[in-house]
Amino acid sequence: MTPAETRILLKKHKICVLIATYNNHKTLARVLDGVLQYTADIIVVNDGSTDTTASILTQYQDIKIISLPENRGKGNALSTGFTEARILGFNHALTIDSDGQHYPDDIPVFVQALENESIDVLLVGDRNMEQAGIPQKSSVGNRISTFWFWFETGITLKDTQSGYRLYPLNKIPKKFYTPKFEFEIEIMVRTAWKGVPVKNVPVKVLYDPEERVSHFRPFTDFVRISILNTVLVFIAIFYIAPRRFIRNFKKKSFKRFLKEDVLESAGSNRKKAMSIALGTFIGLSPFWGLQTFLTISLAVLLKLNKVLAFAFSNVSIPPFIPLIVGGSLAIGGYLLGAETNFMDQEFSLDLVKKHLLQYVLGSLILATVVSALFGFGFYYFLEKFNSEENDSTTS
Repeated sequence: MTPAETRILLKKHKICVLIATYNNHKTLARVLDGVLQYTADIIVVNDGSTDTTASILTQYQDIKIISLPENRGKGNALSTGFTEARILGFNHALTIDSDGQHYPDDIPVFVQALENESIDVLLVGDRNMEQAGIPQKSSVGNRISTFWFWFETGITLKDTQSGYRLYPLNKIPKKFYTPKFEFEIEIMVRTAWKGVPVKNVPVKVLYDPEERVSHFRPFTDFVRISILNTVLVFIAIFYIAPRRFIRNFKKKSFKRFLKEDVLESAGSNRKKAMSIALGTFIGLSPFWGLQTFLTISLAVLLKLNKVLAFAFSNVSIPPFIPLIVGGSLAIGGYLLGAETNFMDQEFSLDLVKKHLLQYVLGSLILATVVSALFGFGFYYFLEKFNSEENDSTTS
């Protein structure tokens, strides 16, 4: 797609380019010049820069510049830019980092992807994190982030940390709770919860240690991101998953709901094994009174087989409870160097209360080990059973 064709589609879809910048004077002009090859509809939010950023921006009279008096974080800068973009009448905002890692000539990739969609979608740049020059910590951090995004939304992406994104302004939340780097996780998860598809598009990436200035603080920002993910997981389990389950029930006939959302008979062996592992883990964990709710909620959230998960969550049936509790106490006692001969004692609530810490620790370890054994065991069994069934069919 040529710059001229891209320019036409940017106007058609009312897309502006939003650049939040803080002390990136080495690369800012190059990024702006590259974007101007495609559009002059640019909003720059100068987030309290203390270098020569303000001086550089005076050379660009035809773009919208918002200067914040002090640095308050990337999330706050982007939120400010989104508000301005809506005021100016744009429907989409394409965010690009000012540190030079993104290539402006990838703008047509986003535009073409949007042109191929029939509904609003949030597009996230998919960088090749395996290429030479990518910092190891960035690659590892991205894998962790993609896992939590999948857990919180059920959507699988290859890259969730790229700041090169195309946002549908009328679909993203209007209010945000995080002002810094964790903002991009919050907005992506909450937009997905609204039913907006979130997809990757392939983009190039450049990590130049001589030019690039990263303001990511490993410890502080990692803690903030961890806290955010903890909150999002809690909301996903106790609100989003049950809400989705109820909405599906209301939208479908009882027969269709039973077949598609409960039985899921067409699921893969991997999903069935994961469902069994999930149910077993919850059933053996110290979540008494919440096991059914947690099992169903997590199965819905992770799109697993709810019947299998629920069935195996009942592993803690009355005849097995003394063995499970005694085994958990024994494992916990062994690890803590405390009493371990619980299998010879009579099961009672007082026994559990007296040794609560070692019971909780032991039960989580027992649940992890047994669920892993059940999951891998049943996966192997199902794979072998299906293989033999296919061989008998073809012979």
